[in-house]
Amino acid sequence: MAREESDSGRRIPATAEAIVNLLNSRPHGPAFPETLQDPKTASAVLRPFGQPAAERPAPQRMARIRGLRTTLMDIITAPDSAEAAPLWAQLGERASAVTLRQEFSGPGKVRLRQVGGDPVLGGITLAVAELISDGTWPRIRICANDRCDHAFYDTTRSRTQRWHAYDTCGNKSNVAAYRARKKSRPDG
Repeated sequence: MAREESDSGRRIPATAEAIVNLLNSRPHGPAFPETLQDPKTASAVLRPFGQPAAERPAPQRMARIRGLRTTLMDIITAPDSAEAAPLWAQLGERASAVTLRQEFSGPGKVRLRQVGGDPVLGGITLAVAELISDGTWPRIRICANDRCDHAFYDTTRSRTQRWHAYDTCGNKSNVAAYRARKKSRPDG
């Protein structure tokens, strides 16, 4: 998979970009409708996970993917690991129809390979497993702007990025906070 440069110049792993695109296919904020409704758009979102370009995603597959996407969003938005624990178990249940096998290619090297189940669901499961094992899963976040809720990959070194796009969401949040502080001051 290719890698994309972010605004900060850091690279976004292709696997993370694919997961972020899947999460952003859900309806959220005023400008982002459900994009998995349209077969052409759904195929484009699911292609990195193994969806054949010439094939329309089956309705049963789409229902399972929407459920998996909802669980992934719930995990990302869980306030702490205690609340996320049952959601990870739910993710395991949603992915239980996928059979994976470990391949050991040398000392300290292991790779998961799908050997059964829906290939696209398996591709999503493998992508999440890859992000967890390489430590980049926590970099997938939801924009701090309440009206946005766009998923993004935090490219900052300090892992403190709060908005999916500073120029739209971050700037608006900072201006609103400044105005609220100024209004609450006795001299303001």
